[in-house]
Amino acid sequence: MLERFFEWSLWNTRFIVILAVVFGLIGAITLFVIASIDIVSVAKYVWGVYANGLHPAKFHEKVVGDIIGAVDLYLIGVVMLIFAFGLYELFISEIDPAKESELNENKILAIHTLDQLKDKISKVIVMVLVVGFFKKVGLSDYKTPLELLYLALSITAVSVGLFFLGKVGKK
Repeated sequence: MLERFFEWSLWNTRFIVILAVVFGLIGAITLFVIASIDIVSVAKYVWGVYANGLHPAKFHEKVVGDIIGAVDLYLIGVVMLIFAFGLYELFISEIDPAKESELNENKILAIHTLDQLKDKISKVIVMVLVVGFFKKVGLSDYKTPLELLYLALSITAVSVGLFFLGKVGKK
């Protein structure tokens, strides 16, 4: 009887994962809201600049950089969503509305093993890093031919990495 109670208790400790699921969702929602506010701020800035007939120095770089920063936040929010959905499905229960959804055909959020969760999260994290890389690259000044060569080599390395990342998990 003691063994049975202990095993039942041990099995039910998996519900502690609910904390990670709930706070992962709160984190995702928070990131989506912040990114959306950033986009609205950029739109207001652009509207103000054009309404006044001004065109400040590095205007395009600032706008593009701010929008890429918002995209970065959205992608991190997606990581948090995948994390929350995956933990819930792995430790608690399958999400019934997800099974019935038309989106289920794409298996976007279908996670059945820890390796699948890890693969999905790592792919989105790589995309976050790529977006961050391009934000830095886009805001940098290149003064020498060697700096341009480094730029070309780094873009090539990122492209090759993305090519092979696209091959992962496919037959």
